[in-house]
Amino acid sequence: MGRKILFITTDQQRYDTLGVNGGLARTPHLDALARAGIHYERCHPASVVCMPSRASMLTGQFPSRHGAWMNGVPLALDAPSVAEALHDVNYATALIGKAHFEPFVDPFGRFAENALAQLGVPTIEQPWYGGRRGPHRGFDHLELATHGVAGSLHYATWMRREHPDAMSGFYPVLDRDLNVNGAGGGETGAPQVAINPVPREWYHTDWVAERTIAWLDSLPAEADWFCWMSFPDPHHPWDPPASERSRVSWRDVELPVNYPTRAAEREAILDAKAPHWRAWYDGRLVANYEAPARWVPASLTADQVREVNALNAVEVELIDDAVGRVLGAVAQRGWSEDLDVVFTSDHGEFQGDYGLLFKGPYHVDSLLRVPLIWRPAPSAGIGPARVSTPVSLVSLAATFLSIAAHAAPAWVEAPALPTQDQGDQFIVTEWDSVLFGVSVHVRTVASRDVLYTEYRPGTLHDGSEGELYVQRDDPLQRENRFTDPSLGALRREMAERIREHESRPGDRAAPGALVAPV
Repeated sequence: MGRKILFITTDQQRYDTLGVNGGLARTPHLDALARAGIHYERCHPASVVCMPSRASMLTGQFPSRHGAWMNGVPLALDAPSVAEALHDVNYATALIGKAHFEPFVDPFGRFAENALAQLGVPTIEQPWYGGRRGPHRGFDHLELATHGVAGSLHYATWMRREHPDAMSGFYPVLDRDLNVNGAGGGETGAPQVAINPVPREWYHTDWVAERTIAWLDSLPAEADWFCWMSFPDPHHPWDPPASERSRVSWRDVELPVNYPTRAAEREAILDAKAPHWRAWYDGRLVANYEAPARWVPASLTADQVREVNALNAVEVELIDDAVGRVLGAVAQRGWSEDLDVVFTSDHGEFQGDYGLLFKGPYHVDSLLRVPLIWRPAPSAGIGPARVSTPVSLVSLAATFLSIAAHAAPAWVEAPALPTQDQGDQFIVTEWDSVLFGVSVHVRTVASRDVLYTEYRPGTLHDGSEGELYVQRDDPLQRENRFTDPSLGALRREMAERIREHESRPGDRAAPGALVAPV
């Protein structure tokens, strides 16, 4: 019999935002999991944007194989799913919170995540599929949420039905033209910030925790189960309940170490990178849907960075509180000794690094390095350990199947996570986007000490550009040494690692059609 699995994800959370990783937020429950389990020091996603990364966690495949290569490109309904593999070996399966394997902006209900949610707010007694549709992507039960109350997912429907007067306090993510809204708010006018009067118990973080507990309470004591508890925060917009803002005063927040305070210094750093960095900073280029279309990063102020980082920390603290409540409910059921807990995020966030916010085709630690904690069940006798070997979120699928005592099927592209240091490894992150007439194609390979990126031919790149950072000398990744002749051998070695990735055996999925903006 396999062990029970609680898979906890956040959205757009940097490695250094957890307390145990030196972050501003107080995260005692997650810190305790890290101390008792396996704490990974360098984990990278398959993509630094939501849909491709989440699809890779579900399938155990890179975007170039599963085909959901950018936001707005849906994961095929018949794509492999680790939840389906677990379901087939008698695990009860649920996904509660943010899924985002398909586009969210979907006014015609073309995609299952949105159409299924429109069947009504589920209950344990009357699940979302009403007994008619069967499991979706291997999940017996889904209750879905995204950031705020737009759309028709379960959380938004619940808020609309139960608390309609509270909906107007959330930041309006999309403007009238369905662009990501760049309007400012809060106390500093920071983009995508709002003072939200919603009571904490109605906010989506607490809702995800409560719905998770309700599903767990519905299970028999002897059940094997896999629950993906997926929090929409701390992804922008930054609009936590106003009652919680005082947890972290933005006026007391120090600026990030990688925020150059002088504009000339910021611009010199960006000019040394590939050309799309400075073009975005100046407002001359929008290469993707991942940042407000009409916001100019050069306008970002130091106080706005402070307020964003304070609110980000507030949202992380609320997530930690919610995790503690769920773990308490697990303990009450007597499952703690037989429960594996895995915590991570799908990608990072700039949070002021280089004078930027949000994300995009920029492969540096701000976006690449995510927290990863695996606390194996105490009954398993594994760990604790701190692992510096680089790992990939693509390994999660094989890891879940190993916990369930089942071998990974052939479609899984990465082995299970190591439980102790295994020397150096090379991990790859992909990016492809074609939007607003702008195409960007990026491949990055990382080791313990080297971060190497190639830009394929596109709108701003001719295929000769790249970035190379030696992290022992340049931990902030400010000095691009791609053309440094003294590193020619290292550059050729890392380029060969990318060639190996691109030529790996197996079929590639045909990239899906771009159908919706987010």
